[in-house]
Amino acid sequence: MAEKPALKIGYLKITDHLILGVTELKLKKGMETFEHCTLETVVKNGWNEVADALSVKSLDGAMVLAPTAMDLYKSGVELSLLLLTHKSGSILVKSKNAHIEKIEDFAGKTVLIPYQLSVHNMLFHKLLSEKGLKPGRATEKGVDVTLEVVAPFQMPEALEYDEDGEIGGFIVAEPFGSQVIAAGHGEEFYLSKDLWPNHPCCVFVMRNEVIEKHPEAIQEICTSFVKSGLAVDAQPEPAAVIGGDFLSQDKNVIQKVLTTPPDRILTGELMPRIEDLETIQKYMMDEMKIMTSLIDLEKFMDLSFATKAGAK
Repeated sequence: MAEKPALKIGYLKITDHLILGVTELKLKKGMETFEHCTLETVVKNGWNEVADALSVKSLDGAMVLAPTAMDLYKSGVELSLLLLTHKSGSILVKSKNAHIEKIEDFAGKTVLIPYQLSVHNMLFHKLLSEKGLKPGRATEKGVDVTLEVVAPFQMPEALEYDEDGEIGGFIVAEPFGSQVIAAGHGEEFYLSKDLWPNHPCCVFVMRNEVIEKHPEAIQEICTSFVKSGLAVDAQPEPAAVIGGDFLSQDKNVIQKVLTTPPDRILTGELMPRIEDLETIQKYMMDEMKIMTSLIDLEKFMDLSFATKAGAK
């Protein structure tokens, strides 16, 4: 009998990746067993670390921002998108020191985003563009709102120490928004679900050579993720306790993210939709000019595992 491969899956400590923590716990407690692989979760601090690790093949797969995954694929990293990890679940927070009442008040401020190629950047761009404001880097000309890429876990501290209110706020995956609100440094400005209902954000990708070599293992993982997602939606209280441990966060903050309002983040519908991904890449190419060409999403997505796992 061949030894079971240990498959390394990268993630960040964000609520978007909670299903990985639920699956890991079920395996540890023997509530679930994998016949064809063992799962090794690898925590990363920021999106560039995840992207780099996938490029150099130090990870077999990862939970990663959808546009980042598309960009890696375009640059020749042989990946397939297998599943969403959640829908919605991000937040635009304004700093209490910045005195922001409306979108236009972000003008002249810096706003933190987790990565250039993120749905967060896209949603904020759309919000500003509708008011005739131009977001961009500090080095670009004619920019109204300066965007700065900061790893999600560093955002709360950045806001806390910005006493002059130069940082208008940030848009990021939970629980960092709720953490800052709970600490009294920021206020909710928008939930991402209200900017684009049921939007995709993070996806689960695996390297193609791993999929070809261990298809049964990949199926086990996808099936478990789908079950974990349904469990998080159905039982947010125990999920918040697991999330507190897995994401090194206060479980009450996680519980708020999972329940208030109930559709703030959804983990029960993980079937990727090609039209949603098409929307992202077209917007990033035509409006934001941060993607230079479109990828063939049919080739990039492999929905056979999600379908067999019963993903909705």
